[in-house]
Amino acid sequence: MVYINRFFFNIFDRIRELYLHSSLYDKKISKTYYQNLIYKPSPHLLSSLIKYQKKKFRIEDFALNEVWDNKEITKKNLRKLNNFYWLFSLDLKSSKKNTQSVIKNWMTLNHKYNSKSWNFDLTAKRIIAWLSSHNLTYEDGNGQYKIDFNTMIQKQTNHLINEINKSKFVEDKLIGCASIILVGLCYQDEKKYLLYGLNLLKKISKITLDDSGFPKSRSIKQLIFYLKYYILIREWFKESQINIPEHINETIYYLGQGYAFVWQNLKSDILYNGNNISDNNNFDNYLQRLGYKFKNDNQDYGGYIILRNKKMCLTMDAGPSPNSFFSKDYQSGALSFEIISNGKKLISNCGYHSETNIKLNHLSRSTAAQNTLVIDDNSSCKFTNSDKSFFVTRGLKITKRETIFEKNYWKINASHDGYQKKYNTIHERNIEFFPGEQTFVGSDKILKKINKNYKFDIRFHVEPEVKLMKTQDGKSILIELEDEGWKFTCDNYDINIDNGLYFGNKNSYIDNQNIFISGISNNQTEDIKWQIKKI
Repeated sequence: MVYINRFFFNIFDRIRELYLHSSLYDKKISKTYYQNLIYKPSPHLLSSLIKYQKKKFRIEDFALNEVWDNKEITKKNLRKLNNFYWLFSLDLKSSKKNTQSVIKNWMTLNHKYNSKSWNFDLTAKRIIAWLSSHNLTYEDGNGQYKIDFNTMIQKQTNHLINEINKSKFVEDKLIGCASIILVGLCYQDEKKYLLYGLNLLKKISKITLDDSGFPKSRSIKQLIFYLKYYILIREWFKESQINIPEHINETIYYLGQGYAFVWQNLKSDILYNGNNISDNNNFDNYLQRLGYKFKNDNQDYGGYIILRNKKMCLTMDAGPSPNSFFSKDYQSGALSFEIISNGKKLISNCGYHSETNIKLNHLSRSTAAQNTLVIDDNSSCKFTNSDKSFFVTRGLKITKRETIFEKNYWKINASHDGYQKKYNTIHERNIEFFPGEQTFVGSDKILKKINKNYKFDIRFHVEPEVKLMKTQDGKSILIELEDEGWKFTCDNYDINIDNGLYFGNKNSYIDNQNIFISGISNNQTEDIKWQIKKI
């Protein structure tokens, strides 16, 4: 049945692609009107999204009029050229005439839809880049050029409106939505573009954010992505002197609370559910410059628990797996935890590898790549590969969650049912921290409804720079964290050091190590106790 559905979907996609390339579709999206560019957005508002080159280039340094016909250009570089974000690396003294010549050349070659240069997210980014670089792309252009420029902006926007509901990824929808809203602001077309974009933005918020304004995907990376675009849209409204819709202010408030919780309170990236090392300090500077301040003193938010003082931080993923529709970047790490000591990661999850490498992507999603219990080499969730992305097809629920946070005593107790269907088992984890003794005491319970024996292991991953060494008696593992020393012990089970892969840096991997406890669960209630103590 799956193959039959895929067969018909492929036929439908081919027919649709033929339609998009047809003169009938071109006529549909060419219904534009001439109107001057009224609002001209400041390019600095995009600084949270674009990495500006320190070295500025002149347009004369590029032979861009010829590059569109270069058959040897890589797909990645072709995308970069077609989104036009390279405009922000140009020196403001670059020739407007030459820059506009490049755009005119692009419009001549791409005046009709084609799949390479009119890809949805490319088109949305290109519109934003052209309008935000108006000092080079629009100013001092002759009358006919401005007519062609305005027409092409609106034509591409019509294409976005036609395609946005068919776009597969929420991130692309949000970029497209921002682009449509910007066009409405720039051309003061409230009815056609602005209202459409705002209604769509409200719909995206309602569908993808939970009641507290945290993404239903539980993705920290997505939360920050959303916050950046909502603030960008708000600043466009503010700069164009048009009233800011209340739902934008409200959404920013809730997203900001999430951002304060997972980043600003910690100043460290926690590697759960698609997150990588990102260093959001530049974004913090951007927020400060624009006058945004967020605060969140909660200890439990978005399914994550974070307990911290000035020197120590304990975090845990104590949330359920998301609905399959929102699980594109989910990692099956329920009850996994991280420890940050004096700003350095003592215990760290392995991070996330993007879906460009299917094998590594799948590996980074596995429970074995997180700091939690694995039964019989199986992950706590089941994933299915669909169109080069993995989605959860058997999820889990959190069946218990309790937190205590006092000056001299911390505790997190939680359990999940991810192994219940296959093994009739609940995993319960209890972690206590005693600040005075600088000691973490952990207990992982395997609670069976039917007593069957099976293999288990619990992994404790560390960052690549952290060194592990097993003591001669085999009962302890020493952890060297720069100028700190810690000792890991587990009295009744085998402990060893294993090699693994660390995906914390985006789109790359490096060797790392992990401590692992292994054994056979013989009892109906198996209680595995361990300890991490500073020495």
